[in-house]
Parts: sequence; structure tokens; C-alpha cells
Amino acid sequence: MLELATCLLLAVLYVASLYIWNSEHNRDHPTTIKKRFVSVSVIMLIAPIFLYLHFREDITMGKVTLWQLLGIRSEKLGLAFLLPLLLTVLLFLGPISIQIKNGVWRIYVAPAYWFNSFRDLIWIRNHIVAPLSEEFTYRACMMPVLLLKFSTTTTILITPLFFGVAHLHHMAERIRSGIDKRTAIIISTFQFVYTTIFGIYSAYLFVRTGHFMAPFIAHAFCNHMGFPDVNDLVSQPEPQRKIFCGLYILGLIGFLTLAPVLSNPKIYAHNLYDAYV
Repeated sequence: MLELATCLLLAVLYVASLYIWNSEHNRDHPTTIKKRFVSVSVIMLIAPIFLYLHFREDITMGKVTLWQLLGIRSEKLGLAFLLPLLLTVLLFLGPISIQIKNGVWRIYVAPAYWFNSFRDLIWIRNHIVAPLSEEFTYRACMMPVLLLKFSTTTTILITPLFFGVAHLHHMAERIRSGIDKRTAIIISTFQFVYTTIFGIYSAYLFVRTGHFMAPFIAHAFCNHMGFPDVNDLVSQPEPQRKIFCGLYILGLIGFLTLAPVLSNPKIYAHNLYDAYV
């Protein structure tokens, strides 16, 4: 199908753009990071062209704008930032509670943390450029295309597969860095599952809110938190461990309960895809 082929091509172009540079440095070297910033910026300029071609007739007739399809709109933008962020924070209730107990929160209220972070290329990549470019390519430019052919549920489940597979290229980088193949495969498989699950959540936010901001802020926060540190949880003394386990469960239940409420399209004045799904 043309829609799937378009998304596959975009996924390949995104990953390929990261490797067009000849570099002996690893992914965290400043030179590599800067070059990849250029690569994904170019992809972000190219990707909307594919979206436009699929919706050219509707755009020309004034039924929809390219900005609307991309989820870039000012209406209810504040809510699209705040509510998905709060929902994602709730998901991490357990880990955040442990961080508060450990005093990690003090780092974030220090101006020096933010000053140094915005000068750190790795921090900028993880918190801004990666979420921005990945959500723009894999959500904003792919999902409207897939919704032309598939139902909302199917699209939410398909899109993350492109996103998850795209992260498998890290396996080659791990092997090049000296990690044995078996370990690299295990780590990459886990990352594929984790990123695919997150991709489902991100796609859900995009199609429900109609805002690019929603999946972007959720992605940035998830990158900041990383995968929950189970060892940190297990190492907590009793009865604190049971309390934190309860907060992990409470956060997950609260997240699943409030997800459809806080992403209700009516909150965001969003009904764009009603004509296509």
C-alpha cells in the first residue's frame, strides 16, 4: 500500500540521515551530535512534502491546512502542553516519589542545572532535538497518512512499529563500541519493546489531541526520566519499599484511568480526523 510505503520510506530516510557522515566518533561525541542535528533538521524539512502529496487535493480545496495535519496550531496549545505532561508525570509517580525522597528534586530548582543543561549537547539531543524530530517525523508526518487507509486503533498500533524498528540501529553502534553481540541484541530488543510501547502512547496522544505538542512533551519527559530504576526500588528499606511499590501501581492505574479523560478531543477542540476515520 502506498501509505505504508510512504511511512517506511520516511523511517528509512530518518535513520539513514544519521549515518551519512563519515565519523570515527561515537554517538555522544560533540561532532557526531552536531552533524546529526543537521541531518534530522533536513529530514524535518523533507517529511512534510510526503504528507502534502497525500493530502494535496484537500489542502488545495481548503478543506484542511498542512499545519493542521501536522498538529501545529495555537488553539488549546497550553492545555496540549500541560495535560499530557501531567498524565506522563502520573505514570512516573513511583520513580518521582523515590527521587523526591532521595533529594534529587533539589537539582531541578537550582538555576545552574538549567544553565548547564542548555549548554550540554547530549542533554539538548535527549530532551529537545530527538523528541522534536522523532515526533515530527513518526507522528505528525506519518499518522495522518496512515489514517487515510486504516482505523484510528490500527494506526495507533502500526505507527510505533516504524518508531521501534528505527531504534534498532543502536545495536550496530553498541557492537562497534565493544559490547558483545548477545548483550547488544538483548539490550536492543528491550529498547525496541520499550520504544514501541511508548510509541503507542505517543500516537494515542497525537490522534486524540490533534496537537504535535502533546507527544513532544510526553517524549521529552520520558527521555528525561528514562526507564524506571528497579534496583533503586528494591534497595529501599521497609516499609518504604512497600509504599513506593504502591505508588508505582497507583501511578499506573491513575494513568490508565485518566488517559482517555485528559486526552478527550473536545478539550482540545479537535475533530480533524473525523472526516478521514
